[in-house]
Amino acid sequence: MNADCDAGPDDVVALKQALAAERAKELEVAAELAAARAKASEDEALIASQKLQIAKLRHQIYGQRSERSSRLLEQLALTFEEQEAGATEDELAAERAAAKTSTVRAFTRKRTERQTFPEHLPRERVVIEPPTACECCGSNRLRKLGEDVTRTLEVVPRQWKVIETVREKFSCRDCEKISQVPAPFHAVARGWAGPSLLAMIMFEKFGQHQPLNRQAERYALEGVPIALSTMADAVGSVCASLDPLLRLVEAHVMTAERLHADDTTVPVLAKGKTDTGRCWIYVRDDRPFGGADPPAAMFYYSRDRKGEHPQAHLARYAGILQADAYDGYNQLYLAGRGPGPIREASCWAHARRPFFAMADLEENARRKAAGKKEIPLSPIAIEVVRRIDALFEIERSINGKSAQERLEARQTLSRPLTEDLRLYMQEQLAKLARGHDLAKAFNYVLKRWPSFTLFLDDGRVCLSNNAAERGLRGIALGRKSWLFCGSDRGGRRAAAMYSLIVTAKMNGIDPQAWLTDVIDRIAAHPSQRLDELLPWNWTPQAAALSTRAA
Repeated sequence: MNADCDAGPDDVVALKQALAAERAKELEVAAELAAARAKASEDEALIASQKLQIAKLRHQIYGQRSERSSRLLEQLALTFEEQEAGATEDELAAERAAAKTSTVRAFTRKRTERQTFPEHLPRERVVIEPPTACECCGSNRLRKLGEDVTRTLEVVPRQWKVIETVREKFSCRDCEKISQVPAPFHAVARGWAGPSLLAMIMFEKFGQHQPLNRQAERYALEGVPIALSTMADAVGSVCASLDPLLRLVEAHVMTAERLHADDTTVPVLAKGKTDTGRCWIYVRDDRPFGGADPPAAMFYYSRDRKGEHPQAHLARYAGILQADAYDGYNQLYLAGRGPGPIREASCWAHARRPFFAMADLEENARRKAAGKKEIPLSPIAIEVVRRIDALFEIERSINGKSAQERLEARQTLSRPLTEDLRLYMQEQLAKLARGHDLAKAFNYVLKRWPSFTLFLDDGRVCLSNNAAERGLRGIALGRKSWLFCGSDRGGRRAAAMYSLIVTAKMNGIDPQAWLTDVIDRIAAHPSQRLDELLPWNWTPQAAALSTRAA
């Protein structure tokens, strides 16, 4: 009996050791896999770079043979941009995985020597205050040995400059210990670009929809040539560093009581053609019913429009979903769904559009003035539009009030109008042929009447889904500029940056100014206080320091 008791602790220790060894082995395998993935991404980026160089050389030798030739160059440039940014993200992931082990060596990409900074740019020396005492023995008898200089290309409005950050070295006269302050954190490896320049590149690409090759052309004309690979490298690094903030935005959006959802097409580059991908948006905006929580938007990318995508996006969401009548949402409305029910709220703006197309008096007046053929107008459609507009007029008067106040106003003012509208549509539908455009518009509303009238029973519901459509407007406008996404990974990267930029705009924050400050601070910012950098909590660094000093 005593022998068994004595053997027990030894078995537990052995099990713990075996478990620790197994975990260490798993970390090593994960690190090796990450390194292999980073190597594959590096090879793909190199291949894309070579293809782009070959195409440019052919273009120089044979000239522009057709418009398609120049468009092909843009396609190759975009492909290379996506591969380079992805390779940098994989390299950083491999470094993080290798840091968790003691046997796997960190993966480092073989980069060509970075270009020197143009000599004509002004220099600004920023000398970090040197140590006043030896770190080893505490003596203050230090002598300067030299200095290390980190050059960072930075941009201010209409002015370029190179900032030289100097870290002076000192040695102790007593013990010869060399003292030097540590190097500052940089948003990108080796700190070649300052936060303002990085923020400008990111905002121009994802906020103003200017691809990197067009930005590079503009910077070269300003006397500051920056390689496309260098800019793409920066995009991958910044996206990787901002990912923790993106996760916080996603968590905030998915805890909303009510969400707006919509999607739009996104052309995606494929072999010899472009496929049609999708960009999905989910908007949290409680301001219409007087909510105190800040607004935010979360974007996702997918290669197609299958219903599995919104079902995955909202897998842990429960609440009210305002969206169009897309069938892919239907699984979300099923009773008994976990983690909780999602109630469907339909959009009256969608319902109004087919009627308005047959009731546009102003468009007919413009056509008549221009001598064009007028479109046939329907008195029934005009009446339906008038009644729906009366509902929107009531909504405008109660926008921003509390959910209870909105509900009381709707019960008193909107419910009678809505019931009259339903009876009117049923009466008119009985007189129309089944295939008539008006009959289709009536059936769209009447078949979904409970979701269209949910706003009468819940003051949090909006009458329209315009909040989501406003969030997608930038993508619709930008498609003409960037033409397509270079890859699925590029689409996901774009969705992440859209989430941060649109959220900043919704909170009345200048996205570029916010990105500049966040990129400058996030590397050294405590992880437990990361929410301080979210757009609705953000205070510029200078203001934050003065507040703490006071």
